[in-house]
Amino acid sequence: MRTFTSAEQLKAAVGEDLGTSDWLQITQERVNTFADATGDHQWIHVDVERAKKESPFGAPIAHGFLTLSLVSMLNWQIYTIENTKLGINYGSNKVRFINPVKVGSHVRLQTTLTSVEDASGGALQVVAACTLEIEGEDKPALVAEIISRIVF
Repeated sequence: MRTFTSAEQLKAAVGEDLGTSDWLQITQERVNTFADATGDHQWIHVDVERAKKESPFGAPIAHGFLTLSLVSMLNWQIYTIENTKLGINYGSNKVRFINPVKVGSHVRLQTTLTSVEDASGGALQVVAACTLEIEGEDKPALVAEIISRIVF
């Protein structure tokens, strides 16, 4: 776990690989809960038997936006920023869902700090390149640039 305590430390780390999270199993329960939260009950995600028979993936898959939503949680395993007044998700750039995540798969996040710049209101804008890997797969589940705003 990498810990930053100042804007100067963050700025000095631009370009560095911050690390990799632990593996997380994608369960059917997690997929179903996400489906309930978002109203996206497409059969390819929630109908296990139909997905096994009819899906080109041979199993139900996680929602793309479920995998994207895991980035924040997994980043907490990789790095933290202390002594802040406020930290918020500001947005994402270049999000691509490259490879579907089958239920039962394990994923982990790799994060590189790509930029830290002064922003309005005394905030810092922090951009991290994030890759959600799937255990045993050559291609990742997703790649995205995640933007945060931090106020010390």
